[in-house]
Amino acid sequence: MATTPRSPLLRRFARKPGSKSAASVSVVLMWVGLAITLAFILIALLTPLMQSWGWLLDPTTALQNPIHQPPSGDHWFGTTRQGYDVFARTLFGTRAAWQVVLLATLLSVAIGVPLGMVSGYLGGWLDRALLFFMDTIYTLPGLLLSVTLAFVVGRGVVNAAIALSIAYIPQYYRVVRNHTVSVKTELFVEAAQAMGADPWTVLTRYLFLNVIQSVPVLFTLNAADAILVLGGLGFLGLGLPEQVPEWGADIRQALDALPTGIWWTALFPGLALTLMVTGLSLVGEGLNELMNPLQRRENWR
Repeated sequence: MATTPRSPLLRRFARKPGSKSAASVSVVLMWVGLAITLAFILIALLTPLMQSWGWLLDPTTALQNPIHQPPSGDHWFGTTRQGYDVFARTLFGTRAAWQVVLLATLLSVAIGVPLGMVSGYLGGWLDRALLFFMDTIYTLPGLLLSVTLAFVVGRGVVNAAIALSIAYIPQYYRVVRNHTVSVKTELFVEAAQAMGADPWTVLTRYLFLNVIQSVPVLFTLNAADAILVLGGLGFLGLGLPEQVPEWGADIRQALDALPTGIWWTALFPGLALTLMVTGLSLVGEGLNELMNPLQRRENWR
């Protein structure tokens, strides 16, 4: 028979992870992630203004600064082999990352959510065909699929967003479709159908708000994953055009200088990418704890 520790301190640490203490930790971490995410949003919005005010150097102007200069008062993050200012390119890389990631995730939501609702509500051969197609895409590795599509469509903000969004559409489809299948048998939906409501009215008025509750959580987690995939595409030379500052491309160019002790050209873009992914992941996990507390506690048991 299990015994409860007599010491208050031991009892505090003996609590199950699904208790209120675990939930409060998740909420605190969510606020930390939200602060990090908001900081990157502000950086993306204010970077062009900072350049126009003369606070930032032009991130695309090369060979006008000292080459491979370490961090100093003139160049806070140092310079690259081409003479780029690492601080300016790191901040402008935030703007490029947000543009691609938001466009990719919005495309995934705009396609996956309607398809999931229609498939789950109508059922039949359409549901089976879409489910088979989405499951086929879902089984493919996301990075491999994005690399293949990026190679086909070419480089650019819109092209990179399309290459990323294809891998996330099945996730929204599966979540929304499963929720739609469970909600469409509720009494309020059957009452609306009995009153003569057409499928469009049922989907938009009665089902939509009930089946998208998990979409914000999936949105933030997919955004975090999309940043990593975008960094991988840039590292492989399949991301954005060369004149656009991008963390993955900057890390790839910095690898040649690492054996010679030039560490700053790879450190700061890598730290920015890591912090942005961490912030979005913490926000997603915190939202999941708030929206699905019972499911999270079951998983902890």
